[in-house]
Amino acid sequence: MSRPHRHRWAWGTAALLVAATAVPAMAAASETGAADAPATLSAHGKKAKNVILLIGDGMGDSEITLARDYTVGADGRLNMDRFPRTGAYTTYAVDKHGKPDYVTDSAASGTGWATGHKTVNGRISKTPDTDKAVPTILELAQRNGLATGSVTTAELTDATPAVLASHVSDRSCQGPADMKKCPADTVGNGGPGSIAEQSVNHKVDVLLGGGRNRFEQTVTEGPYKGRTVTQQARKLGYQVVTDDQSLRVVKGGKPVLGLFAPETVPVEWTGKPAAVGGTAPQRCVTGNPDRPARTPSLERQTRKAIELLEAKQRTGHGKKPGKGFFLQVEGASIDKQDHAADPCGQIGETAAFDRAVKVARDYAAKHPDTLVVTTADHGHSSQIVPLEATPPGLSATLVTDEGGRLKVNYSTNTPGQSQEHTGTQVRIAAQGPLSDCVLGVTNQTDLFTTLRTALTLR
Repeated sequence: MSRPHRHRWAWGTAALLVAATAVPAMAAASETGAADAPATLSAHGKKAKNVILLIGDGMGDSEITLARDYTVGADGRLNMDRFPRTGAYTTYAVDKHGKPDYVTDSAASGTGWATGHKTVNGRISKTPDTDKAVPTILELAQRNGLATGSVTTAELTDATPAVLASHVSDRSCQGPADMKKCPADTVGNGGPGSIAEQSVNHKVDVLLGGGRNRFEQTVTEGPYKGRTVTQQARKLGYQVVTDDQSLRVVKGGKPVLGLFAPETVPVEWTGKPAAVGGTAPQRCVTGNPDRPARTPSLERQTRKAIELLEAKQRTGHGKKPGKGFFLQVEGASIDKQDHAADPCGQIGETAAFDRAVKVARDYAAKHPDTLVVTTADHGHSSQIVPLEATPPGLSATLVTDEGGRLKVNYSTNTPGQSQEHTGTQVRIAAQGPLSDCVLGVTNQTDLFTTLRTALTLR
């Protein structure tokens, strides 16, 4: 670990033991230019009671622009475009010596905002050099009496939700049968177990997403040996829901585990993927025959998660009732459809994520003590190129609502291979208490500091 990274991490842990007064120091300590950001505690003159963090996985500026152009027009604005404060942050990972790895994966990037620590690609909320667990923003929120939740269109054991409530050496260690790369993390070796086991053991109040197959794996070691992880969750008091109807009727007071697909939740839109030499102009199909009708939308899951977290804080959390909540919402398949060079799937998932952003912003409009942040974990591969261009790689042409034609190119890997992330900085936007801290160009790890300070977490 290089000296600059050690210094920065040590500061991030210590300085926030004092809450409201920590912000001027935070602005001064940034290694990426945040010293120029306003040093006020809150845009509203008070701390946050709640935080809603929305992550568009792989949602770089190109992905946002593509969705805007197709869904609301080049001169239109998405819900995520309407935040009063907008900046950018850098997303790089590090190697085990603390030197930059310029293109991050979702595990390392998520660890950045979840813990305030950079780590190596593939690792979940552990240090890059010693592979030791680091407390996450969700764990700190729980310790301070807040209700907590995580919503995703990926498997609940995928990297972005995993960084909040688990610590494993490799992101592949999702269920009890998937622990090959994490021998030290197994229960039999004194570790916390797989991501699925840890997630329910943490008793996160609301867990909604896909990944039912991981939770149907059988626990092989420890006190829940012989049970599936779903049975383990029920033993721990979870209410388990599997479709939109059961989600609608479930009540707060006990934790909720929603498993809405065997793996990743099916996408909302379909269309022809990009191809070598391009495609004929097409309109996206705003429906997916492979998506079960009883699958709740991300918008619906977000609204219900807020309802359940509000119910939890009304009844109290531990010995500190009414403290507020922390909720993370991920639009996961923006990234996954980018990997597949599928512009229609990608746009549909961005549009679905944008509707979840509206739910969060509408809630904050009625609860101004709520900090809402929307950002991405890394950039991705889609680029809007001239119609007359003959780009390398894969491309597709779309017909927009404006009647125009829009060409999308994917060239970050050879045809037939998964398209790759990029190392670009990405947008971060916010409203509510401490939202000024997203202005300018900051580092992904600075988001952890902003969230922790806004909620005055000890």
